[in-house]
Amino acid sequence: MYTEKVLDHFEHPRNVGALDDANGVGMVGNAKCGDIMQMFLKVNDDGIIEDVGFKTFGCGAAIATSIEEALQLSNSAVVEALEGLPPQKIHCSVLAEEAVRAAIADYYRKKGMEDKAKEVENTKCSCEHEEPHEH
Repeated sequence: MYTEKVLDHFEHPRNVGALDDANGVGMVGNAKCGDIMQMFLKVNDDGIIEDVGFKTFGCGAAIATSIEEALQLSNSAVVEALEGLPPQKIHCSVLAEEAVRAAIADYYRKKGMEDKAKEVENTKCSCEHEEPHEH
């Protein structure tokens, strides 16, 4: 069902845990399916992400740079990096995309950049659904 790469990330997760000195934190999820992810970012004064951590609750697919580069993350890129996911688990890949956006919006808000935070929050997810929805 899962690729070897997904199983490897599930069995040997990287960057797990909260960052005590995070200056951007985001939490996303869908209570219907039980997948939840919290992302922690440490961003330096030049806008470069120096460290990242996460905590997640969900299936193997959910567990498995600079701010501008991080905002380019899409669920398709996550699926590709994991060498594929079963069709019924594609929605889990959206958690990473949404958690990064939530953490970056939080970072901007803490820096007094409300317009940038709203811009990040209002960016449509890359899952290709037309209507507003939860993942």
